[in-house]
Amino acid sequence: METRSLARRYLWLIGALLLVEVALMASMLALDSRRYQHDRARVRCTHIAQAVALSPVTRQALVDGAPSPDLTAYARDLTHASSIDFITVMDSSRVRYSHPDPAQVGKTFIGDLGTATQAEPFTQQYSGTLGPSMRAVVPVMEGGRIIGYVAAGVTIERIQNALPTQLGIISGLSAVLLVTGLGGALLVARQLRRETHGLGATELASMYEYHDSMLHAVREGLLLLDRDGTVQLCNVEGMRLLGLAEDPTGQPVSALGLPSTLVAPLLSGTMPPDQVLQVAERILVVNQQPASFKGRRTGSVVTFRDHTELQSITGELATVRGLTETLRAQNHEAANRLHTVVSLIEMGDTDRAAAFATEELADRQAVMGRIAGGQREPIFEALLLGKMAQAREAGIELVIDPDSHLASMPISPSEAVTVVGNLLDNAFEAVRNCSTRRVEAFVQSTATSFVFELEDSGPGVPAELRDTIFTRGWTSKADDQGHGLGLALVAQVVHRHGGTITCGVSELGGALFSVEIDAEEAVEAVA
Repeated sequence: METRSLARRYLWLIGALLLVEVALMASMLALDSRRYQHDRARVRCTHIAQAVALSPVTRQALVDGAPSPDLTAYARDLTHASSIDFITVMDSSRVRYSHPDPAQVGKTFIGDLGTATQAEPFTQQYSGTLGPSMRAVVPVMEGGRIIGYVAAGVTIERIQNALPTQLGIISGLSAVLLVTGLGGALLVARQLRRETHGLGATELASMYEYHDSMLHAVREGLLLLDRDGTVQLCNVEGMRLLGLAEDPTGQPVSALGLPSTLVAPLLSGTMPPDQVLQVAERILVVNQQPASFKGRRTGSVVTFRDHTELQSITGELATVRGLTETLRAQNHEAANRLHTVVSLIEMGDTDRAAAFATEELADRQAVMGRIAGGQREPIFEALLLGKMAQAREAGIELVIDPDSHLASMPISPSEAVTVVGNLLDNAFEAVRNCSTRRVEAFVQSTATSFVFELEDSGPGVPAELRDTIFTRGWTSKADDQGHGLGLALVAQVVHRHGGTITCGVSELGGALFSVEIDAEEAVEAVA
């Protein structure tokens, strides 16, 4: 475990970088200041030498060919006034006419004349009688010819004496910059410490690796939203359950193409616990919990569990359970009928006993004989017979259209049970409390097509809900706990085979549901 937080490590790193940068800057400024002082001395000496070369005192002494007291006094006064170290006037033979040291007057000038012999100013650093100096030499012109030279100079010692003042300014400025930079780095480090919760780099990396691996390994779908409804994380299972082809991180949840029945509660934070919703072709159990840190709301955590197969099996189980209850009731009815038949036989009225025993069976065989074709579908036929018995027990008149025909089916028997069973259950529930309880069904099925129409005399489906009942889950049951998925499961099967399901108004006054599946059109659409 690291003992130094990431913020502290960055503080030390930034501090070290600031120190190095300030030191380099101070060194560069010091070198630049030294160069500036030398350049300044060179320019000042050049200007002073040019002024002396134009002076009448200088010209007169050179024309006379001998030093004069006026020239000596003039050079001395100007040297003190201009804060330079020497002004030397010489003739064209380099013989000195003036010098700060009177003993040097009349002697030969030490140093180069350079471009001064070509009537151009010349500057150089040279060690003369006064030591190393920065000097400038300019010609004295008379009538277009050179009659002498003037040399003005500043010793290197004087130049360097001016550097401490400049270096002091540079050092103060560097200290201010260093303190300011360290203060800014400290503020950044404090902010970084708050953002990283005082954790080190290794801890953060390990936490990210463990959390990322865990989030993508869980079998539940996981979606993390910030306070604005923007996706911050979606694991692989969540993408699969929501039908997302790409990682939605960074996108608003409202832009993912999800149904409004899911998006609206997620954005408002009003998602009920264990809410069952249909998303694409899946039935999902959705939960949303607010996420907060130190009392501050940071967003929400949404989990998804796939209940598609479970709900399908539950629906089939409910159908089987209803049939079982019907068979149980029929068992009592059969016992009564059997006692009646036995009594008729004992009374010697065998013809009436046989007719009574086969009366109901003949009715059922007549119905199924009209519906079934050459290729039997025993599971579907059993479902219809069971539903007929269930309707009779509930006092509901279930009428199978005589034009119905069942030869084969393009869907599996279990899918047929899901479609027809759920629609019949909804119809039975819709008419249960009506004065007229009538349900009419029509089925037409071949190997490539399946058509099923169902009408009831119930209250019907409101017009504003007819386009949404198959996606949001709707039920005709008064107690909707655990219900509301029947129509969603029906729509799921129909859409899986490229079919259509619609809801309208029945001539009986209730709802009219129409299911059409064409296997050939579905194959062409896929191709």
